[in-house]
Amino acid sequence: MTASLDLLVFGNAIVDVMARTDEAFLVREGVHKGAMQLIDEARAEHLFGVMGPATIISGGSGANTAVGAASLGARAGFIGKVRDDELGRLFAHDLNATGVQFGVAPAAEGPATARCFVLVTPDGERTMNTYLGACQGLTAADVDEEVVRSARHVYLEGYLWDPPAAKEAFRKAAEIAHGTGNKVALTLSDAFCVDRYRDEFLGLIRDGSLDILFANIHELKSLYQTADADTAVAALRQETGLLGIVTRSEEGALVVSGADTKAVPASPVREVVDTTGAGDLFAAGFLAGLARGLDHADCARLGAVAAAEVISHLGARPQADLKALAEQAGL
Repeated sequence: MTASLDLLVFGNAIVDVMARTDEAFLVREGVHKGAMQLIDEARAEHLFGVMGPATIISGGSGANTAVGAASLGARAGFIGKVRDDELGRLFAHDLNATGVQFGVAPAAEGPATARCFVLVTPDGERTMNTYLGACQGLTAADVDEEVVRSARHVYLEGYLWDPPAAKEAFRKAAEIAHGTGNKVALTLSDAFCVDRYRDEFLGLIRDGSLDILFANIHELKSLYQTADADTAVAALRQETGLLGIVTRSEEGALVVSGADTKAVPASPVREVVDTTGAGDLFAAGFLAGLARGLDHADCARLGAVAAAEVISHLGARPQADLKALAEQAGL
């Protein structure tokens, strides 16, 4: 990687296997609609065999954010682990081809490159079943201190909290970043992920490890263990020194900084085809906006533009020119 990154993302390096399906299939397979469930290799093989025609593309929540930010002109890098296999090489090629710097050495042995089986129902909702595979091999040894110091923002996807060694990698990166005066961000990723690690995520917020928190309203309610959105946002306002970004689907987003809360509307979408990657691309737009010196409200507007583009088609990576869309929106 070269120096002077706007954004360095730590995430699970995953290849998405996507297929359209119906509600009956989800019920038959016993998967929870709209959530991400971790599965083992045997379950992965079973789903691949029964899910029907599939599209295979590089994915991973954090990697999607890095790609979106790079598409908007930010200098982005990615830290994650793949196996030296066909899917691992596909992932690395796709990431580097978008301009995202990815130089972590692949694993020569062990579990295969991670796969996420994304089931998309007619309403555009996505249900994810993830085999982490080689992702779990990411350790603190993969953290290049010089690269971390070069990055104005270090961003962690909450899903990365599942592999134990990855936690130490992130803590190391956060310490290095703060030692350089740079910012650290976390996305909560999934309400079920929050259920698994609520106390640890709250600990990161309250011990000063984080400067920015991204969450959708469901994740935020899970974090503060409330069914009421206003109560959850009020709790977020009490977190000292934290910038909170809360997405609310068609209701837009909230930018929360202490007592100051700004509401930003969602960008219009002609048709919602697949909501996979909406939060990832919103974060990409917001962080790319920070890199360009935009104020927080305009950062959220840029995030909304990027999110609107990605939910208008199948797949979690942008297909249109995000820079052009941002210009059309006056950003």
